[in-house]
Amino acid sequence: MADAKSPYRRVLLKLSGEALMGELDYGIEPRVIKRLAAEIATAQQSGVEIAIVVGGGNIFRGAGLARAGMDRVTGDYMGMLATVMNALAIQDALEAQNVFARVMSALQIHDVCEDYIRRRAVRHLEKGRVVIMAAGTGNPFFTTDTAASLRAIEIGADVLLKATKVDGVYEADPVKNPGAKRFESVTYDQVIADKLGVMDATAIVMCRDNSLPLRIFDLGRANALVEAMAGEKIGTLVKA
Repeated sequence: MADAKSPYRRVLLKLSGEALMGELDYGIEPRVIKRLAAEIATAQQSGVEIAIVVGGGNIFRGAGLARAGMDRVTGDYMGMLATVMNALAIQDALEAQNVFARVMSALQIHDVCEDYIRRRAVRHLEKGRVVIMAAGTGNPFFTTDTAASLRAIEIGADVLLKATKVDGVYEADPVKNPGAKRFESVTYDQVIADKLGVMDATAIVMCRDNSLPLRIFDLGRANALVEAMAGEKIGTLVKA
């Protein structure tokens, strides 16, 4: 159970594969994953139960090669395997911080990780283990954003935290339009209607229909992850 430092009992953290690259063109930058693990360890000390869904875009993005002619289903399964690689790396980094962690995959890969079973995942969380959920939903045509929304709802998370490379949701692309306004909060319906690009539409609708709050924040800023898990008002909150 969370103590007074955090309003959350259980959170799901969505990490993009790109967040693990740091300054690299692809792969995992050791400095970044070490810092990430240290912040997760700090956040966990407040008593918050932490689940993670990780993407694979730093290694392989199925949709990209599908546009280049690869069979979409094949590409998506390759992307799922990339998320397993990232999940194992996160598990190793967490264990180096003396944090107990379990990788659970939507695809059966018994030699390297457990199958994702909701009740087992919840039990791991209750025992104080960080659960890293890999392979998306286990189905092609669904993004890891959708997997994050689904898993957060399944395990009864209090909030979905999406760590990105920007410090919230803007009315326009802040790179192309430096004067774009950042929202402190925005509704699910506004995100969908204005195509704000927070997450894919399926993920947003799932959050809306299940009253799951979503906070978008910049993972690149030191201690942002700790602050987000402590319930501080950073980035942008998406809610009803």
